[in-house]
Amino acid sequence: MTEQGSVHRPAQRLTARGGESLDEIVAEERAVALVYNGISHAVMMATPCDLEDFARGFSLTERIVEKASEIYDIEVEDVQVGSGGRGIEVRLRIAAQRMAGLQERRRSLAGRTGCGLCGVDSLDAALRPVPAAQAMGTVSRSAIERAMAALPGLQRINKMNGATHAAGWALADGTLVLVREDVGRHNALDKLGGALAVSGAAGAGGFVVVTSRCSYEMVQKAAALGAVAIAAVSAPTSLAIETAEQAGIALVAFVREGRLTVYANAGRISS
Repeated sequence: MTEQGSVHRPAQRLTARGGESLDEIVAEERAVALVYNGISHAVMMATPCDLEDFARGFSLTERIVEKASEIYDIEVEDVQVGSGGRGIEVRLRIAAQRMAGLQERRRSLAGRTGCGLCGVDSLDAALRPVPAAQAMGTVSRSAIERAMAALPGLQRINKMNGATHAAGWALADGTLVLVREDVGRHNALDKLGGALAVSGAAGAGGFVVVTSRCSYEMVQKAAALGAVAIAAVSAPTSLAIETAEQAGIALVAFVREGRLTVYANAGRISS
């Protein structure tokens, strides 16, 4: 039995000695439409699990709603697309005031795997200012290393298919309390945000760990979640560093093999 988010597919392994038929487990990827009060707003390519978390987190980190209580209902439904294709609609009912605001700045997002800004129709929309983080305190190097070391063991989907990113929320001491996975790193972080909004597990002084590189929108989303820091296993971009400096959260990258590099707000990281 496969973990939700993975599917079996036949494959052929070819070597100099001949061929071999395989039953491979691969990451499932589906088109997911986010529909607000009956109006489709965004279509993202995503792993079809934890989609209520995804919709809730996307709504919060993209500032469609200000708080989770402004989302009144979420329904997830498989739909037929074209001639035999299958997609998923996630239908949200949100506060009328927030829907009015969404309609004012409504844009069409055509999301692709790993792409967080597809379809944004202006530079102002793409590079909107990031409010200063409300989180206080520091995070120790040992806490970051502890959280990152624990992350692989909680990647249930990736253990099956080897193709999904993960985002985790860690308490100040490095204890991981929530992890979400997706083929898209931004989607994994949005799913984490949605799960945090429901569980209330965030707590003061917490931080985000991710299994990917760290780009501008990853920092933006982590700041929106109230993280003290975002720690990535791979490299940051220049705009991610600038955004972290603006938001006042620490940006840590290359967390691996007993080392890490702090690119922004080093005062937030203690030895």
